[in-house]
Amino acid sequence: MSRRGLVSLTTRRTVRRKGGELATAATRRLEDEHGWYATLGARERSWVALVAQAGIANFIDWLNGIEPADTSTIFGAAPRELTSTISLAQTLELARTVVEVVESRVEDLAHPGDVTDLRMAVLRYSREIAFGAALVYAQTAEQRGAWDARLESLVIDAVMRGEVDESIRTRAAALGWDGVSNIVVLVGNSPHFPEGEDPAGAVGTVHRTAQRLGFPVLAGVQGTRLVAIVGDVVDPRERAQTLAGCFADGDLVHGPLVEDLSEGAVSAHAAVAGHVAAPGWPGRPRPVGADDLLAERAVAGDPLARAALVDQVAAVLEEHPSLLETARTHLDSPGLEATSRALIVHVNTVRYRLGRISEVIGYDLTDPHEAFTVRIALALGSMMEDSSKILG
Repeated sequence: MSRRGLVSLTTRRTVRRKGGELATAATRRLEDEHGWYATLGARERSWVALVAQAGIANFIDWLNGIEPADTSTIFGAAPRELTSTISLAQTLELARTVVEVVESRVEDLAHPGDVTDLRMAVLRYSREIAFGAALVYAQTAEQRGAWDARLESLVIDAVMRGEVDESIRTRAAALGWDGVSNIVVLVGNSPHFPEGEDPAGAVGTVHRTAQRLGFPVLAGVQGTRLVAIVGDVVDPRERAQTLAGCFADGDLVHGPLVEDLSEGAVSAHAAVAGHVAAPGWPGRPRPVGADDLLAERAVAGDPLARAALVDQVAAVLEEHPSLLETARTHLDSPGLEATSRALIVHVNTVRYRLGRISEVIGYDLTDPHEAFTVRIALALGSMMEDSSKILG
């Protein structure tokens, strides 16, 4: 039997006539019984009052068979922003308050013989609205998630291209990145997903890991790569290690630490270039710093790596002629004794100079990979010097 058949026309007309009183009573009960309502601003309270009034109106239409128990009608009375102002639990309290107001007035509203039927109608309506309210929040969360994903993608693309302007900073702030500093960009392989499955699942894994450990992150899949922009970093390698499990097997490279998103392109460029060049170092660790791959990046054609090696190694050693001579001689010698003979100095002098070289440029020539890096740096410095002579 339909709800129209359960409740008499006389009762339905009475409920309709008393709709204004019921809406006022619902708003008053919200004020009296729910502390969260009092904490809302005037605008938000007016939204909630609109929802309460719409709930009474929808119940009346539902009772008369005009409308279904429609949450879109009820919550459509207020902006969607309401779902970010009050929680689902509070929304259910709101719906329950509306129902309780009607239920408390059943004996006054119902025609004799309709009391039980009206109570049953109220109960059925409350159940339908409760399910509907949960659906509204689920749909809103889904829409917000899709919008956040688009924003996140825009911000990541801007950082990777070095185009972070005020509009990008505003979008990042909407994602909770207002004031985040100490940024590092990680680049690695994205996990593979079966055909038809959304590769954005990799992004979700990064987000969940960061949320569990309590640091901000932006993540996105770009082709076969997974990119993560991480904030509030103290130790880039340690932070990369905590996220390593989110990436597929293969190289995971972290760029250098930069101050904020506006400088993120520096870290991003280094991380991408490092990811390309990493196979050039057979003994590379995982994760590996892009700055530890300067030589490989330079060989691969990265102009920033070449400039860094010349500035940090070749140009510095040029200021210390004896150290520069020792470095070049040792790199071409099979050991300390050979270097000592070539330079016609005691072997302890060679050891001392190698120690000074390490202090001055930060590279240890007794380490094979660091020696390779210095060799590339000196070669680049010599080529640039020769080029400048030709051009001059």
